[in-house]
Amino acid sequence: MLISKVIYRGTLRCEAVHLKSAQHITTDAPPDNRGKGEAFSPTDLLSTSLATCMLTVMAIAAGDNEKMLQNSYAEVVKVMAAHPRRVSEIHVTLYLPEGFKKEERTRLERVALNCPVAKSLHPDIVQKVEFKWILPD
Repeated sequence: MLISKVIYRGTLRCEAVHLKSAQHITTDAPPDNRGKGEAFSPTDLLSTSLATCMLTVMAIAAGDNEKMLQNSYAEVVKVMAAHPRRVSEIHVTLYLPEGFKKEERTRLERVALNCPVAKSLHPDIVQKVEFKWILPD
């Protein structure tokens, strides 16, 4: 199924259009790779996709408690390797509401760690994930 169209706009910048919604994402090469760094780089999107996938599948798994996850958020750190240039590590810290019982937290954490993006990344990419159940309900 065709999901997007990506257009190279010049000066190391691309524009991706999600065909169903017509939403646009601009990417830019990072400053350490001859770019301007004025938008997400492709490797930023890769790393960020891990966090968005984790939050999404947790919300799906929460079912009727999905609303409790509103305003949860993730912070993402990307670590690059040089030879070959690639993402070597992705660190995700998830900030979640404390209102879930221990058993539910454990289940949601397992769901997050097994999200489709996590399972699609090459095993050489280290995924460091921390769950902080600290947000007020």
